[in-house]
Amino acid sequence: MSEDDVLLIGGCSVEDLASTYGTPLYVYDEAGLRAQARALSDGLRARWPNSEVLFASKSFPAVAMYRLAAEEGLSVDVAGLGELQFALAARVPADRLYLHGNAKSDDEIRLAVETHIAAIIVDNTDDLHRIERLAAEPQNVLLRVIPGVAPDVHASQSTGGQDSKFGVPLDQLDDVVRLIARLEHVTLIGIHLHIGSQVLETEPFVRAVEAIGRVGEYPVYNIGGGLGVQYTFDEDPPSVEAYLDAVVAAAARVLPAGAKLLIEPGRSIVARAGVTLYRVNTVKRSGKSFVAVDGGMADNMDIALTGQRYEALIANRVDGGLPETVDLVGRQCESGDRLRADIALNQPVVGDLVVMTTTGAYAYTMANNYNGALRPAVVFCADGKSRVVVARESIDDLLRLQEPAAL
Repeated sequence: MSEDDVLLIGGCSVEDLASTYGTPLYVYDEAGLRAQARALSDGLRARWPNSEVLFASKSFPAVAMYRLAAEEGLSVDVAGLGELQFALAARVPADRLYLHGNAKSDDEIRLAVETHIAAIIVDNTDDLHRIERLAAEPQNVLLRVIPGVAPDVHASQSTGGQDSKFGVPLDQLDDVVRLIARLEHVTLIGIHLHIGSQVLETEPFVRAVEAIGRVGEYPVYNIGGGLGVQYTFDEDPPSVEAYLDAVVAAAARVLPAGAKLLIEPGRSIVARAGVTLYRVNTVKRSGKSFVAVDGGMADNMDIALTGQRYEALIANRVDGGLPETVDLVGRQCESGDRLRADIALNQPVVGDLVVMTTTGAYAYTMANNYNGALRPAVVFCADGKSRVVVARESIDDLLRLQEPAAL
């Protein structure tokens, strides 16, 4: 915070950021991104030397983030043709890329095998037949299994239970392994699992590792990601250290000592390093007090989709004014466009800057054009300097896709 109570992010004043780049604006503390990537990579390597950390790029699929992850020594998992092309554009080495997806297309698999990525995570037998048909030489794969572990998360974030759309049930594993053995262009190097996202305890991760410890010995085990973060003051997620201690201890009990261990953090790398900067357009006191900003569910769908709660503050005078309980709402034409109900903000007025914290994961990913909204720019801040890493969308960008074009 500056001497005049203005919030600083990476040493940059939010007033300067809003003046320079406009609002809404996604703002990231670049040092925070790098520090969290190192904490996970170094922490896992210290506990299990034969290991690899994969950035789960769906959490923040910006080319600059792919590049940052590679610079910090991370590999990358991608979940579609676009993410794969973004990673390649960022010059992430192909042998550090892993392709996910439960409905992979020919185009996705063709690019993966042509660029010789590290592995394709096979979700189903159709994946196998596509790889066999499209690959000219053996392609490494990890086989995704359903561990039967459903953590206590929103239903849309749970991926490890028996009714998951992702992966092969454990009772079908042997049949799929036998099929792979008959294929000329598919090489099974290991097992993959993922139980969900925003998991706030270590016990489900431990049970999932124990589940794959019973499926046989393989060179590689990818135990996924999903570690949750603190969005609100009342949440208490495991620390990176507690998470790594738990999963590595479980791996040491049930997995081969010489196996390679992979994890796939996404949210836990990027969420808390990012915020969204808004400007207040309206303050209305009717049945309730409403503070309406110049963004909303077009730049943060997570609230409407999962009920995720966030904290927010008046960022141009952090300590100024008496707190007032208000509903912080967006400008999209939906009653559900409520960024945070019953939050205390310091005497909000039109023109104030509001920061919503911990929006670094999935806000940019799911940004959309509801009501013709333009997707915000993304800015990295470090050592008091800022740089645009994703330009703000323009109306010309939208109209370029329309017929007939108005401009």
